[in-house]
Amino acid sequence: MQPQPMIAVRDVEKSSAWYCEVLGARSAHGGAEYERIAVGDVLILQLHRLDISHHHGTFGDPAQPLGNGVALWFETDDLPAARVRAEHAVIQTDVHHNPNAGHDELWLRDPDNYLVVLASQG
Repeated sequence: MQPQPMIAVRDVEKSSAWYCEVLGARSAHGGAEYERIAVGDVLILQLHRLDISHHHGTFGDPAQPLGNGVALWFETDDLPAARVRAEHAVIQTDVHHNPNAGHDELWLRDPDNYLVVLASQG
């Protein structure tokens, strides 16, 4: 089994560009309603426009704030390079050592206020 998280966003293309830049990833689908973000051949994240229901109905409530209580956690083998790519992102907590996990972390906020954590390998 492999996780394939999907989050609701207000602007798929804006969020796609943000994630591709910050994660050093690429668009694997493209479009204004749905996107797949990949690194190499591995799907790491799906983006779905909040107000589009497609065949399954909406999965987010537009009246509620996005990002509340969700952390998207990505492990990277080059946290310094990820920090450079995140230069224009909203940084919640800059690179710091997490003594409990034994690695370094960078905490960011994406355009919809989701918490995005980039962590070095332990």
